[in-house]
Amino acid sequence: MATIAFWKPYDVLSQFTDRSEPPRSTLADYIDMPGVWGAGRLDRDSEGLLLLSDDPRLRTTLTEPRHHVPRTYWAQVEGIPDEDALRSLRSGVVIKGTRTRRAKARRLATAPELPARSVPIRVRKSIPDCWIELELTEGRNRQVRRMTAAVGHPTLRLVRWSIGSITLAGLSPGSWRELEPSEVAVLGGESS
Repeated sequence: MATIAFWKPYDVLSQFTDRSEPPRSTLADYIDMPGVWGAGRLDRDSEGLLLLSDDPRLRTTLTEPRHHVPRTYWAQVEGIPDEDALRSLRSGVVIKGTRTRRAKARRLATAPELPARSVPIRVRKSIPDCWIELELTEGRNRQVRRMTAAVGHPTLRLVRWSIGSITLAGLSPGSWRELEPSEVAVLGGESS
């Protein structure tokens, strides 16, 4: 069994093929390991940790909300969220008619140390921005972006820092590493 942690760069699709013209950057531009598939996705304009595995049971465990696998995101947002906005994120916001699960949300005291993005975010001199950390146990389409927008703080840059106990530590955009059997076991996969 093979499971890898990959730092998906900005503007890369979370799939191995693309039929558009001209073709866009995909996982195949970075990963040459047959048989592994993404356990979840990140939008093209999001960055960060993507786990890929050839273990279908592990992919199911990581992607089905009933397993409550936490995912930690760092979001650079427009404006400075006050405690009411953070409380709303924690208790869940309504997206497309359905309330999100409870989340952990906090404002980061300093910006995380991240490499510069290939395409800089838009900066407005009259509107400050800050970084928040969100921990979710579900993964709806564009959920973090929709949650921050719902509380009045659109996301400017989004990085997934961790899935369960696996983090981006030691990786750089476009790099990957194979997980140790003990790391896979903690995530709920087979350790052999």
